[in-house]
Amino acid sequence: MELVRVVSHNTHKRMVACLQGQIGTDAEKRHKKLPLTSLSQAMQDGGNQLGEESLIGKMMEMCGDAENRLASELMQHEMNIEKEILDPLNQLAELDIPNILKQRRQLAKLVLDYDSARARWLQATKSIISGTNTQSLTAKADSLKEEVDEAMNKMELCKDQLSADMYNFFSKEADYARYYVMLLEAQADYHRKSLTLLESVLPTIQAQQDSWTEKPAFGTALDEHLKRSSREIALPIEACVMMLLETGMKEEGLFRIAAGASKLKKLKAALDCSTSQLEEFYSDPHAVAGALKSYLRELPEPLMTYQLYDEWIQASNVSDPDKRLQALWVTCDQLPKNNKANFRYLIKFLAKLAQESDINKMTPSNIAIVLGPNLLWAKTEGSLAEMAAATSVHVVTIIEPIIQHADWFFPEDVDFNVSGMFSMPAPLPNNVNHLTPPDYDSGTIERKRPGSMVGPEGELPRRDRERERAREPRPRARSPSPSSNNTSAVLRSLSRAY
Repeated sequence: MELVRVVSHNTHKRMVACLQGQIGTDAEKRHKKLPLTSLSQAMQDGGNQLGEESLIGKMMEMCGDAENRLASELMQHEMNIEKEILDPLNQLAELDIPNILKQRRQLAKLVLDYDSARARWLQATKSIISGTNTQSLTAKADSLKEEVDEAMNKMELCKDQLSADMYNFFSKEADYARYYVMLLEAQADYHRKSLTLLESVLPTIQAQQDSWTEKPAFGTALDEHLKRSSREIALPIEACVMMLLETGMKEEGLFRIAAGASKLKKLKAALDCSTSQLEEFYSDPHAVAGALKSYLRELPEPLMTYQLYDEWIQASNVSDPDKRLQALWVTCDQLPKNNKANFRYLIKFLAKLAQESDINKMTPSNIAIVLGPNLLWAKTEGSLAEMAAATSVHVVTIIEPIIQHADWFFPEDVDFNVSGMFSMPAPLPNNVNHLTPPDYDSGTIERKRPGSMVGPEGELPRRDRERERAREPRPRARSPSPSSNNTSAVLRSLSRAY
């Protein structure tokens, strides 16, 4: 019994120490004293100070309210624990068992009293036998016999009461053991209610978080960035292209000459927070070009996709130049919608940049060497530089002809200011794309439309056929593709770009 009392007392003590509220107080006071309540109040106060125009402020306010509701659940849980478990355990350890132990001590005392009375009675009985004053001794013995009987009665009553209490305790041992099971059940119920509460508020909080448009674009998947910002062209691509169209088209070595690290870092941070205050960067086209390269390089998946990597490489390995163009067009047409739109936008700009190659020295080949590895790389282990070096020759043979024949790959005109956020630069004189190849002889390249656009009899509508014939390039002299003889030179140029 004493051992049960000790372990019950220790368990009650440790259980009370686990409570965060003030034991024995009413619900309101208990709620105020909870650490979760203090946290909730601090978060809501902070949210009010920052205001709803701040995402941090909005999140602090909403999450603070959720913490307050969790505090209410915790307060109710602890009050139930106190009532259903702590109070009965305390009753057992501090009252029930001590009462039984007290009766045991009382029984021990009564046993001593009985033994003492019986010893005196036996002594008186012996005195009667050996004594002379038998009448007086007999009266004394009778009196002592009454004491013995009375002591025996008290002892028996106490023994019966003690036995009854002990039997009663052992009969309720299952109930006492149940307290510990109830503790776990109460904790499970509390955690279930808390989880239900969190699951009910988290979607709303997450939706509020996702609706916030000012989120980093660098390092974010293209589809996610476009969906979040409700854009067709990624902000870093459009912003950098618009700035370069205005101040960078005649800059020698664009995309090849490295920009200042601090300026580049500042521009990337400005683009990440979707600011329109970009005037200071117009004067540093190399920083703008560096930011565009960084955005393409930091995409989780290259703009030309991992899925089509093998198709791009196979197309680049086609020996016949005309059939290679056809294979590249077929692969390009398989790009996902968002990737294709951004790739088209970028290629049209690069073709426009190459028109000024007499001044900026950035021919389609040079552009392909420094920018191509940021558009396509293999999905393998290793650094980006290692992956780019492994496929650099292939990338050049892919990107260079696409830039050279940009108007054949993408015949539609491009509005570079697609979002309307920027002012268009004044048109350049002699705005003729000298990179557009002259018409090829009809039938040299059999560029076919996707099957979904072919007529019922496998023929294109007449207007489409005429448009196709107008776009079919005729053979012309092209710059040689990198071969095994100049692979080292290509890699050296690539390493300088990095």
